[in-house]
Amino acid sequence: MAEAKQARPAAGAGASGGTPAGGTEFWIWRHPRAEGAAGRCIGRTDLAVDRRRAKRLAHRIRRAARRHGLPREVWTSPLRRCREVGLWLRRWGWTLYVDESLAEMDFGAWDGRAWATIGAADFAGWDADFLHHAVGGGESLARLLARVEGFVVAAPPGPRLVIGHGGWINALRWLTGADHAAGRTPQANRWPAPPAHARLTRLDGPTSGATRS
Repeated sequence: MAEAKQARPAAGAGASGGTPAGGTEFWIWRHPRAEGAAGRCIGRTDLAVDRRRAKRLAHRIRRAARRHGLPREVWTSPLRRCREVGLWLRRWGWTLYVDESLAEMDFGAWDGRAWATIGAADFAGWDADFLHHAVGGGESLARLLARVEGFVVAAPPGPRLVIGHGGWINALRWLTGADHAAGRTPQANRWPAPPAHARLTRLDGPTSGATRS
């Protein structure tokens, strides 16, 4: 079986600012629930996903594409909990792109640990500077937002189908939301819970730069 196509790095990835492509509509399904994730901080930890759950979500995506006349191509994170869904679609004749910029937030030393083992002092540092603090020495929210924007900037007009992660989806929700449009800085107590596993989120590309200092 041929390997999935590796997407080229998104133009402008890692930079703040930029003008996203106009008229892009993102159809993003969060991956199915991963095995062994309960009670743990999971970002780049590459957990498996049940084969039946992956196939079930792939069926849902295929039905949505047929119903709405969407292109038979999908972009996924390289992590298995997303990629396995895309591989089912590829078996059915779809084009699959695997893009590193779609990976979940990197939680550094927190990644894979039980939430209960992460001390209050560690959370306090993140709460105090929710945008710029590098969680567990990994990735800051500002860097995640810039990475998400880089993917958006490179997308041409029209629908783009994505299988992604909760943190990544929330970052795009922020970029397309009223608080960002008003120039507000993200705050921990206003950050939304991630969408449910396998749920569809539809968003238009943002119209201004991603990060604000």
